[in-house]
Amino acid sequence: MIAVSVRDIRKSYGGTEALKGLSFDVEKGELFGIIGPDGAGKTTLFRILTTLLKADGGVARVDGFDVLTDYRRIRQRAGYMPGRFSLYQDLTVEENLSFFASVFGVRTEDNYRLVEDIYRQLEPFKNRRAGKLSGGMKQKLALCCALIHRPSALFLDEPTTGVDPVSRRELWQMLRRLREQQITILVSTPYMDEATLCGRIALMSGGTFLTVDTPAGIVEKFDRPLYAASSSGMSRLLRDLRLMPEVTACYAFGDVHHVTLRPDADISALRNRIKHADVSIRPVTPTVEDCFMALRHTR
Repeated sequence: MIAVSVRDIRKSYGGTEALKGLSFDVEKGELFGIIGPDGAGKTTLFRILTTLLKADGGVARVDGFDVLTDYRRIRQRAGYMPGRFSLYQDLTVEENLSFFASVFGVRTEDNYRLVEDIYRQLEPFKNRRAGKLSGGMKQKLALCCALIHRPSALFLDEPTTGVDPVSRRELWQMLRRLREQQITILVSTPYMDEATLCGRIALMSGGTFLTVDTPAGIVEKFDRPLYAASSSGMSRLLRDLRLMPEVTACYAFGDVHHVTLRPDADISALRNRIKHADVSIRPVTPTVEDCFMALRHTR
């Protein structure tokens, strides 16, 4: 069953195209990730799907309801957690949760079991104002408030941005448990390492999807040898590699540079031409980030 259906959705701000005719489907109960840098169009897409923004063209449906004509029904069925903390800073944890439950005409007790694992971590701070919580605790509270009416579809816009690694790990553990409740989850993130935590992902850049597949499926399509290069002069090495005609792409990747070559390139000859006494070049296995860089480079 299709939970989210998007066909040719377009949106512009002035002369800037934020979304360039996106089309995709998300199955019910799926954990679907949209991976891309700032400015890719992730937030604009989420705001359209949660009826907070009108598209310039195209059709989008959530649980079969049109985002334009059935927006009231979608707002009752969707949970939305924006990238910026948007709860009431002067209300306590408990007051925020009670308020958002009342907005949807439910009591906190009605769906408490759904948020119990998350709220248990917040309970010691239930009388603390939301504005005084840590970044990780704010995200947990925002997630509780987005879930308190038991939505059928949950939209999380960069939920782990600005939080510590422990909170990031805990949030993804929570999402896996929510998926077991057959809640459809769409999550956006700029962190490529989070891609492998989703069932399927879309790599997004410049208002378009570069590809949609499972993380493993995307990596399997990487069709060229990949090498990691390093030396004591990394800036010079990056510049030199980018000037070589057999190099199709070279970019910083942690403490090395990742390099792809033309199919007919000779890696031994390339190694000998680099004027760095301590250069090291070795084959490596591609990641989702490498696939993103390769796909964006070909556009």
